[in-house]
Amino acid sequence: MSRPPSPHVLILGGTTEARRLAADLAARPGVRVTTSLAGRVTRPGTLAGEVRTGGFGGPEGLAAWLRERRVDALVDATHPFAGRMTSNAAQAAAVTGTPAVFLRRPGWQAGPGDDWHPAASLTEAAGLLPHLGDRVFLTTGRLGLAAFAHLSALHFLVRSVEPPEPPRPPDIRVLTARGPFTVADETALLREHRIDVLVTKDSGGAATAAKLTAARDLALPVVVVRRPPLPDGVSAEPDVRAVLERLEGLGLTGP
Repeated sequence: MSRPPSPHVLILGGTTEARRLAADLAARPGVRVTTSLAGRVTRPGTLAGEVRTGGFGGPEGLAAWLRERRVDALVDATHPFAGRMTSNAAQAAAVTGTPAVFLRRPGWQAGPGDDWHPAASLTEAAGLLPHLGDRVFLTTGRLGLAAFAHLSALHFLVRSVEPPEPPRPPDIRVLTARGPFTVADETALLREHRIDVLVTKDSGGAATAAKLTAARDLALPVVVVRRPPLPDGVSAEPDVRAVLERLEGLGLTGP
């Protein structure tokens, strides 16, 4: 008697949650897990299970990959700002009939003492800066600096996992680092560089939240870029445990 094929779960990764989910699934007997990375980070670290790198070629390419690799469930655990990938995932899952689960860590919430200035985009965030300060701590990643490149009168301290490429602001200092960061370290950094205003995306999570506490303690304004909305009809789970429960309900997490 032939054994049934192992359930195949495709994770669209690049986040801490995706890494944890892959490790959990790969440790379960009878489960095949593949993590797909966009390839924007050259040193992603070790991942459990199989790994593929690069794009799929839009929703049609992803749909073809789901069919060819006989994927039983798709988990979108990409960054909250990877809106195009999430849209592609939703379309490909619908076209192929593949069960899909979307994971989004909760966003940050302003509290007492916070001076937050919401922005709908990096371009809108750049427009707010001349009114908020001359020395900017920019933590929006290395791929969006073009939105700030015209602000020649401002000094930017930019922190990213890997060095950013042009176009970028002319007066810039780059720090390459990966979280988590402590409140003490973030406070010292803001003081050392005499920062007037912090700019961040609403990525959520604890790994990079310390900068928000440091900014509050120093009474600094924070420009917070809002997340893109999820595609129509898509809802998201808040953590790895909730995703595993959904996969268990589909019978895709092994015996």
